[in-house]
Amino acid sequence: MENIVFEGKTDKGKNMLIRYPKIGDEHALVEYINSLSKEQTFIRLQGEKLTLEDEKKWLETQIEKIKNGQSVQLLVFSEDKLIGIAGVILQDKIEKHVGSFGISVAKEERGQGIGKLLTELVLKEAEKKLLNLKIIILGVFEGNDIAHKLYRKFGFVEYGRLPEGILHRGKYITRIYMHKKIK
Repeated sequence: MENIVFEGKTDKGKNMLIRYPKIGDEHALVEYINSLSKEQTFIRLQGEKLTLEDEKKWLETQIEKIKNGQSVQLLVFSEDKLIGIAGVILQDKIEKHVGSFGISVAKEERGQGIGKLLTELVLKEAEKKLLNLKIIILGVFEGNDIAHKLYRKFGFVEYGRLPEGILHRGKYITRIYMHKKIK
């Protein structure tokens, strides 16, 4: 049985399903992440290509962390194609109350409300399932104004900037750090 969190439509009327990952998703995941990397969008990968084995290891690790209450990961599918992913992963040791948030949406699917809905759902799931969670942190690329605005709407506040903290498309840009208290 799939752990479905949402079934509905995008703002443009496309069917979508949001669920937790499962073994077998590695094929969709590798295709998805490599398309984002090739685009050199606002993510950690900037043209590198991951292998199916890389994604299989990541998936197995995340499924184990989800079972252990250390991670929440949600995948968005439309017509059996992976079009978005978001998650909160708890840190460890002295920071085991801090969760790191990440999100991405496929280029052709942006602007349909998917990112907003996915952020809302993953934050709710994280509050429910990550029992130690007190603070969520994230980093956003300077110039990614849409994401920066979205995070502010969800209560994230800026707590610092690292000038030239990101190498994006061959140019050093500022990384903006944001956080949100949970409990």
